[in-house]
Amino acid sequence: MNTKSIMRGEKVNPADYSALDETLEIMAPMGPELGNGFSNHAPMAIEAMCAMRRADAVMPWFERYRHSLAPRHSRVARLTNDNWRSALGDQRRTEDWFEFFRNELEEQSWQSVLDEWAARLAPGLMAAATHGVIRTGHATRALTLEDTPARRRELADGLAYWAADYMPLPAQRHSSAPAMPSEAIAQVRMTPAEIRRANPGSLTDALAGLDSFAPFKAALDAVDPSGDPHAFLSDLTATFARVFLANARDTYTSIAFVHAVTGPSALRPILPYLRDATSHSALAYAWQAAAAMYATFGTNANLSHPDELKVGDQDELIERAIACGDEHAIKFTEVCLREHALNPDPAFLAAADHAIRMLSAT
Repeated sequence: MNTKSIMRGEKVNPADYSALDETLEIMAPMGPELGNGFSNHAPMAIEAMCAMRRADAVMPWFERYRHSLAPRHSRVARLTNDNWRSALGDQRRTEDWFEFFRNELEEQSWQSVLDEWAARLAPGLMAAATHGVIRTGHATRALTLEDTPARRRELADGLAYWAADYMPLPAQRHSSAPAMPSEAIAQVRMTPAEIRRANPGSLTDALAGLDSFAPFKAALDAVDPSGDPHAFLSDLTATFARVFLANARDTYTSIAFVHAVTGPSALRPILPYLRDATSHSALAYAWQAAAAMYATFGTNANLSHPDELKVGDQDELIERAIACGDEHAIKFTEVCLREHALNPDPAFLAAADHAIRMLSAT
């Protein structure tokens, strides 16, 4: 199996993606969240398995996961190009947003819809702990391979989740520093214990502590994303793979720091369809979102690790991730392999190995 070519996003046999369309059809009546209120990871994990050429594992995994799915919520009111701003960040309006984007995708090319709305939604990239942009990224990659009704509907769902859970983080704008994420990470301060104690609960609940932590406001402009977007993104994901290795100490923090890599990496398949200004803006907010995870959950600022890490080959990582069964381990492994194919930093493979070990116990 030529894993590197697959992770670079090169076109693969469409049969590898047949399981995606089948399961998307089954999930059509289901909403973006599970019965317990957590995000529905099935479309993302299944697309990741297809990308890793393990479509054979999709249905067995899905049969175990599908009991957690919950139906779509009721609609509130119709959204239009004139009134959508009032519904931004209103979690009750997920289905209104879904219908809005489904109509948009019927009237325009999916590429133009993606470009227009990535620009509008980028400041709220933290939506649903980055699951909105992650789901959008998986849908975009699948559409790039083949344009099907199920995949267009999935893009509408991803954008709807991003819009309904739109979550801007505190920021005070100033001139961007001429820094890459690997340099700027040293400037990100971690929240003190009293703020963390005051904001327990879900990832999103904990992130609310940043509102009362003034130093974080400088994070957005601590980097300069105006250069090569793919080089910036590679530096960003490699930096936070190292953050993961240094700070993922239990299931909760592992899941938090997984999203500091998978959230930004979700822009990888989206970038080719964005205007330069939108790309630069989205990358800045992706950095801010990852920095927010570090500031909120981080405990260790030492991001160094040995250059040589024995973690087995890539096919072994895929097998272990699927055997683990955890949706975060599957998605994270696929992202780490994809990013490693573009930038062979050993931190990616080590992070995937660590995630599988940490999440196998859940």
